[in-house]
Amino acid sequence: MSAQIRKIAVWVEETLVEAKRPIDPPTRKAVAVAVIENPFAGGFTEGLTPLTDIGAELGGLLGDRCVSALGITPHDAESYGKAAMVGENGELEHAAAILHPKLGGPLRVAVEKGAALVPSSKKMGGPGQVLDVPLGHKDAAYVRSHFDGIEVRLNDAPRANEILVAVAVTDSGRPLPRVGGLTAEQAEGKDGLR
Repeated sequence: MSAQIRKIAVWVEETLVEAKRPIDPPTRKAVAVAVIENPFAGGFTEGLTPLTDIGAELGGLLGDRCVSALGITPHDAESYGKAAMVGENGELEHAAAILHPKLGGPLRVAVEKGAALVPSSKKMGGPGQVLDVPLGHKDAAYVRSHFDGIEVRLNDAPRANEILVAVAVTDSGRPLPRVGGLTAEQAEGKDGLR
């Protein structure tokens, strides 16, 4: 089963100034969102394999859209994250089925490598509700400068029988990071942690 997509939205957030200090180069986050039909809305279904397959489809599609929006090569992507919001006739497990088993593989291809787990969140909600997409360094989870997030909201999604799926990619960490720890330059990306 492939995703029945009603809408795709993509945008870039660019921070030029933080704490009255210029950020040069600016920190940039891209987020791509797909609003899809939930084929299992309104009832319990034991097997959710069609949603895991949709997750694989969306991981590549939305990851590629983010990299393209940032105007970078996949190698230059630094952080990533994923999230899903299920409309009122769905259940959280529908979001989990999209996000966890298969979405990460194609996203890692879109950002080249991706040794670290992809941070994620899921929730139930309705049109206009905010969905937070957590972010972490793509190759080394211990890079604190890249612990971040971005929020997304669409005024008409998710409807009762829909799922809003979001993928975010950055080309940098937070502006003015100074909480210590492993830096992006020190990261080896071998074990997904360091």
